[in-house]
Amino acid sequence: MLEWSFVAAVLMAATPVLLAALGGALCAQAGVFNIALEGQMLWGAFAAVVGSHYSGSAWVGVLIALVSTAAFSAILAVGSARWAADPIIVAIGVNLLAVGLTGFGIRVLFDVSGTFSPPDLQGLHRMTFLDGVPVVGDVLARQSPLVPLAIVLALALAYWLSRSATGLRLRGVGEHPEAAGSLGVDVTAYRTTVVLAAGALCGLAGAQLALGNVTVFTENMTAGRGWIAVAAVMLAASRPAWVLVACVGFGAAEAFGFRLQGVGAPQQLADAAPYIVTLLVLVATRLRWLRRTREVAV
Repeated sequence: MLEWSFVAAVLMAATPVLLAALGGALCAQAGVFNIALEGQMLWGAFAAVVGSHYSGSAWVGVLIALVSTAAFSAILAVGSARWAADPIIVAIGVNLLAVGLTGFGIRVLFDVSGTFSPPDLQGLHRMTFLDGVPVVGDVLARQSPLVPLAIVLALALAYWLSRSATGLRLRGVGEHPEAAGSLGVDVTAYRTTVVLAAGALCGLAGAQLALGNVTVFTENMTAGRGWIAVAAVMLAASRPAWVLVACVGFGAAEAFGFRLQGVGAPQQLADAAPYIVTLLVLVATRLRWLRRTREVAV
């Protein structure tokens, strides 16, 4: 754990969760509780593999994942923002739809079930030009460019929400939509745009998972990472900078699980490590909410 390779493993594990959690944080800032991150990330992973396979370019796959997942998120955007439906119910439907569509798609497009991993599938290139650079090269040389991009996006979104006029309006939409509407802010347009942007971020998350972390698509390959992203949003109170910290913590738990496997620990224990941390985070979040409720009551 004291090696730079462990830090690199943490960042690789954290990046898909971070990109999805940033989308969830944006939605929460706009007053939409988005639990469709799991399904949107799964769709992004599938779209990225489809695009890479048929075009021969991983970056075309990333672009297709970004655009198609933003379009896929229109279900939530229209349902919750335009038609004022319960976002929880709509998001559950989106998650189930993603599982069904990707499972159906892998059979129709590739004539396989379970896993699609052709030898010619193009993954995202590593930043090998950083080889030899002290520390930075050790951490980033074997990463895809989406890893540093995710960190930059987290910091940029934190700055935008706190310093820009549009970011402050977005926060106003989430905190007091009636007051924002009375000042001429189009609440529906803000929420719709944010949900679509969150879908694009989930598309990047899926692309990193399927073409960056590995080069394969497996049914249900997100394996709960979207729910971990939801937990990160709750833990960080929807603040992008703290979402980054929370996701690094989850990435550390996953990387530590792999290290446990390396020293002979049962695979089940290693696989459970990030989810145990998620459960503890949810308990801590609930306790914090109860404490604040008591303080307000007093």
